[in-house]
Amino acid sequence: MNETFLAIINPAAGGGRCGERVGVALDRLRAAGIALETAETSAAGHATQIAREAYGRGYRKFLAVGGDGTSYEIVNGLFPDSLVAGAGTPEDAVATLGFLPLGTGNSFLRDFADGISGKSGLEHAIQALEARRSRPCDVLRLAHKDGAIYYTNLLSVGFPADVAALRHRRFLGLGQAGYLLSIFLCLARLDRRPFPVRLEGQQEFDSRRCLFLTFNNSKFTGGTMMIAPDAVTDDGLIEYVRWGPIGRLGLIRNLATLYDGTHTRHPLAERQAVRRVEFQLDGPVDVMVDGEALTLECRTIEVLPAALRVVV
Repeated sequence: MNETFLAIINPAAGGGRCGERVGVALDRLRAAGIALETAETSAAGHATQIAREAYGRGYRKFLAVGGDGTSYEIVNGLFPDSLVAGAGTPEDAVATLGFLPLGTGNSFLRDFADGISGKSGLEHAIQALEARRSRPCDVLRLAHKDGAIYYTNLLSVGFPADVAALRHRRFLGLGQAGYLLSIFLCLARLDRRPFPVRLEGQQEFDSRRCLFLTFNNSKFTGGTMMIAPDAVTDDGLIEYVRWGPIGRLGLIRNLATLYDGTHTRHPLAERQAVRRVEFQLDGPVDVMVDGEALTLECRTIEVLPAALRVVV
């Protein structure tokens, strides 16, 4: 297998700052003796195509240069539908993924370093690559009506997905202001509704109304929001977090708890670690997965244990 890292670069990430800063970072890695080749993306989904084709040619080391969206696309290029959740991944099929966090969001990396945003996050990622430091990481597989997607951070439905979908559809060009405006509008209408799910070991589907459900592999979302404080990236489990139909004032009062993880202690909150989740939805719903806003008819979520190595 090819031992060279293929750096897949999204030059538009971070409002174009990624394309401006990537050269210096890559030069430093080459000076440390790391063999690198590069490929730039030109459209949404292109990183998936590049990763899939390179994997087929024998590449097993990849470098995501951008934000969460770049990493998500690469991961989806590394996992063919032939992989069976829970069955383990052959050793020669396991890819290694490193990161140069030059985008606007890098939630996954925050599990492994403090102050992961900005220069400190980039420095941590470069030092991990220079030290050849890697560890196993689970990958979660969502089967939906039209296929499957793979992720390493989290998938959510309800309020976080509503915010992400609204921002993507109406306010994407406004940056952080668009994100805050989407939060305000979703808070104003606060749609608490059921998403029928059945966790491993349960007999019945849970159809209670809720603010949100999240299905997590790592702790953070939105950069600094600790949505799943008990998540572990290599335990072979899905960290499920549910927050029931909290009211508007209650959510405002408890908003800070989403950032330190104490929201899971709220009387309306629940968490559980499981290996499989089933959905019983009437049709497609908005989901947020690793920072991406999608509309899918979800069927199941399962775990590919230690299916990836991450350089952290």
